[in-house]
This record gives sequence, structure tokens and C-alpha cells, in this order.
Amino acid sequence: MTLATRAEALFVSTLQPSDHPSRHQVQAAILLSRRTHGGVIGCAIDFAAEYGEHPEASVDRMRWALGLVAAASAGVGHRTAVAA
Repeated sequence: MTLATRAEALFVSTLQPSDHPSRHQVQAAILLSRRTHGGVIGCAIDFAAEYGEHPEASVDRMRWALGLVAAASAGVGHRTAVAA
């Protein structure tokens, strides 16, 4: 999966910025999200629908998701790499 597809899966997950998730929690949320939303395509569809309904909130959530996914991919703790 690409960075963008992992971020879309995290975006549609139940994980919240206020949870201050660990790298392992981010990875688990992505896997669960892929299962519950019908894979990569289902996550993309649900992401697009949410973005269309709430573009103002979606920008911040996607920025958060991209930052966490990038930090998790690099093996960096999110608290030092991303401001939630």
C-alpha cells in the first residue's frame, strides 16, 4: 500500500488525534479499517464521501493521518514527528 492509501484507511478509522496513538495502534487501525471498509478501494470511497460532506474538517484529519502514516513508516514516534 502507498502512503496515500494507508492515510485514507487511517482517515476512515475510528482512531482520533486525541487518542495520541502509538505506531502499533496506527498500524492496527489501518488493518482494521481495510477489513471493515472493504479494502483499499472501500477506504478510498469512504474517504471521498467524508471529504465531500465535511471538507473543512477533512483537511485537518487527512493532514493528521498523512503525518502519522509517514512517521510510522519511518519508524519515528508520532509525538516527535507530527503535531496532532
